[in-house]
Formats: sequence, structure tokens, C-alpha cells
Amino acid sequence: MIKSFAHAGLKRFFETGSKAGIQPHHAQRLRNQLGALDHATRPRDMGVPGWKLHQLGGDMSGPGLSASMATGG
Repeated sequence: MIKSFAHAGLKRFFETGSKAGIQPHHAQRLRNQLGALDHATRPRDMGVPGWKLHQLGGDMSGPGLSASMATGG
């Protein structure tokens, strides 16, 4: 379940489908990723090939969900 958004455009896209605030050519990929993220219960649920999910290191690592996905195509 997505609890919060740091990016207003992503939040609006997730809640309403509005592409204002995101790059329109990323819409389908973002829709897929946000849907999967909203239903994920553990980090490995997001391990879809091509999404480049990886463990963060350094100051960004920790016990919480420590992962990043590339959104570029």
C-alpha cells in the first residue's frame, strides 16, 4: 500500500490518472509500477525484470524498504 508521495505529479497521476506533472510517455510504465507498488507486501514483490530494482547502500540503507527503481526507458 502506498502511504505517501514525495512528488505531487505522481500522486495526482495515481489518484486521478491526470498526466499533468509527469512526462506523458512514462504514463504506462508508471501506472504499472505504481499499481505493483500499491499491492506489494515486501520488497521482492517489486522485482519485475526490467525495473532495475536494487538495494540501496551508504546513508540510504537501513531496515525499511531500501530500494530504488529506474523509471527511464
